[in-house]
Amino acid sequence: MTTTTYETLAIAPAVLKQLREHDDAGLVPRPAVDAEGGAPLRCCLRHSEAGERIVLVSYAPLRRWAAATGAEPGPYDERGPVFVHAQECAGQTSGPGYPVALHGARRVLRAYDTGGRILGGTLVELPHERAAEVDGVLRDVFADPAVALVHVRAVEFGCFMVEIRRR
Repeated sequence: MTTTTYETLAIAPAVLKQLREHDDAGLVPRPAVDAEGGAPLRCCLRHSEAGERIVLVSYAPLRRWAAATGAEPGPYDERGPVFVHAQECAGQTSGPGYPVALHGARRVLRAYDTGGRILGGTLVELPHERAAEVDGVLRDVFADPAVALVHVRAVEFGCFMVEIRRR
């Protein structure tokens, strides 16, 4: 059995509180009822259910990580849209392994070093039924000792899905 050397992190509750007031683009978010459900929630690592109040915010994950660690990502700093619950939720915020519930057919795993510079990306094209196989890809990515964290993004829209950090 292989030991997991990384941890999956949802957006931290303190950061979510800030984003719900003013997002990383400086905008005031507008909550809405998700009539259909299915939005990938970065606050609790699951999809929304029909009728839940959610909000789409602009989020700069590498910038926030860099501010906490002293890294300087320079041109690799970017922000993008993410869905979160409109109010505080009690969902899962971290754990070992890849978040299968948020998997889509095409994801890119972007690896960053401790300075916040991108080391490369790995395209993952697997159907949802095979999402557990991404753990093997992540183990390969983290086999490089220079990798400090990985951002998982949706290929089609470039949306940040989840951060995965070395333990």
